[in-house]
Amino acid sequence: MTDKPRTIIFFGRSGSGKGTQAQLLMDKLQSDGRETVYIETGSEFRKFVEQKNYTAGLTNTAFSQGGLVPVFLPVWLWTNAMVQNFSGSEDLVLDGLARRMTEAPVLDSALKFYGRENIHVIHINVSNDWAFERMKSRGRNDDSDEYIKSRLSWFDRDVAPVLDYFRELKGYIYHDVNGEQDIPGVHAEIMQSLDQEK
Repeated sequence: MTDKPRTIIFFGRSGSGKGTQAQLLMDKLQSDGRETVYIETGSEFRKFVEQKNYTAGLTNTAFSQGGLVPVFLPVWLWTNAMVQNFSGSEDLVLDGLARRMTEAPVLDSALKFYGRENIHVIHINVSNDWAFERMKSRGRNDDSDEYIKSRLSWFDRDVAPVLDYFRELKGYIYHDVNGEQDIPGVHAEIMQSLDQEK
């Protein structure tokens, strides 16, 4: 793996295990002595909705009704996390950023502003059916068939075009990883893909 700071963006359907794989990568980078900054929009939202203000209340209501929040909110959350925590020399591991086409150019502009090059896009690729069965097996009360199907159709409608955008964008290296393996197998494939860059 190169000594230059890395930027790695994770994408995947709900149930694909991308959060697990992002954490495994973080652990590996840190065990190699690399400084890292991990930004995960979902956890930023969870912290935000615990605040007692008007915007947090509206956001919590939107989530409880299964709706989407306006684009400015996720952009504000991850840009604020970047401004507060990133000094420029660390590896950046990003999870849950730019999941709509309106967000993708904003993320690209931020990474260009920071002078990041050879940005890696990791797509943990799993089928709809595989993701559906994986989410059902979790046994969560809120994972109804309708909710799961809506999450999966949202990926096809909103996130898939973002993947196409980054796949074609100069300066980005796209990795399509088979997510329908066991966790160590997916991690090994990710590391092999990243290690091809010298």
